[in-house]
Amino acid sequence: MKKRIIAVFTGNRAEYGLQFPVLKAIDAHSDLDYKLIVSGAHLDKNFGETLAEIKSDGFRVSEEVKIEMDAGTLESNVQAIGSGILSIGKALSKLKPDMMVVYADRFEGLAAVVASTQMNIPTAHIEGGDLTDGGALDDSVRHAMTKLSHIHFTTNQQASNRVLGMGEEEWRVHTVGFPAIDMISESNFATPNEVVESLSVDLNKPVVLFTQHSVTTEFELAGEQVEPSLHALEKLAAEGIQVIVTYPNNDAGGKTIIEKLIEMDVQSINGIQVHRSLGRYLYHGVLALARDRKRKVICVGNSSSGIKETPVFGCPTVNIGSRQLGRLRGQNVIDVEYSDKLIFDAVMRCIEDNDFRNVCHETDNPYYLGDAGKKIANVLAKVPINNILIRKKMNLQGKSKDGWFK
Repeated sequence: MKKRIIAVFTGNRAEYGLQFPVLKAIDAHSDLDYKLIVSGAHLDKNFGETLAEIKSDGFRVSEEVKIEMDAGTLESNVQAIGSGILSIGKALSKLKPDMMVVYADRFEGLAAVVASTQMNIPTAHIEGGDLTDGGALDDSVRHAMTKLSHIHFTTNQQASNRVLGMGEEEWRVHTVGFPAIDMISESNFATPNEVVESLSVDLNKPVVLFTQHSVTTEFELAGEQVEPSLHALEKLAAEGIQVIVTYPNNDAGGKTIIEKLIEMDVQSINGIQVHRSLGRYLYHGVLALARDRKRKVICVGNSSSGIKETPVFGCPTVNIGSRQLGRLRGQNVIDVEYSDKLIFDAVMRCIEDNDFRNVCHETDNPYYLGDAGKKIANVLAKVPINNILIRKKMNLQGKSKDGWFK
């Protein structure tokens, strides 16, 4: 029997790391094959050129789609979406996939979904229905991608309920859990020795892993918002705490944050190291150090990884600002405002408060259901590809009175 060809789109480092188990599961499935479309920040040296990481993981790259962006303004996002639709459309015309898989809530992903759905390619969206209503444009993008897509793979039941609430037909919605945890459960990350060798950290001293992105609805404040965080990191380093900093993503405002990080790096502050990208393998390896209760590792910033990926490691998170507001979370998260004192105090609590550290190790992960990658691959292999799949129906009619909806 002919294998179904699944086009998989990836546009940045974080989303690729989350799709890794899905790609592995598609590759392993006897009825599926994949065509990987790599774009966005993967091809940009300013964000680590993570194309090399994808290739080193053993995946075949079918198309490299260059999207021009500068992470400086919202206009650059608009230009990226527009050029992305055209370029991704050309790639899809060449690859002729049976289905398309797109992840989460990035503007590059929105371009991919617009291209695929307008070409009548059945499109599966992962992570629809999640909430981040703290000021990022991601929420609107995510919901738009949901309404365009034909199949939905959600990470939790609350998210599934929201997708159903958007009027999606129930048979299209599959609650599979968070794919990245599959990979983590298989210990597919750097060992402590590899972390020490790569980052020269002392495992007997506390480690802070820091990433802060811009809030895209107020991107002009990105520099002002990251300043308290950097001051807190300097204070922590002065206390002998090791600080590992990674660049933000390529959202509007990201360039301003990167400029601040470069200024910090030039100062060569003892105890602080700055990296464009650690890569999935090493990043999870640092978080995994927290599994040993004798080691003290804290995830700090406003990345979704601090909310969704840390519970499985028993790692505490200090979540800064509004970016992750509304996102489902475990009990290992401390939320703080943009204040160097509050950030410093929260990190010290994560180091010194043994009761809280015990809570972090015992908290449930609300995103873990198990084997998400395999579940996704099985649906992709079995769902009938026909007009019923392509022709979407609004399943929510609403209530009306005198011709007006309530």
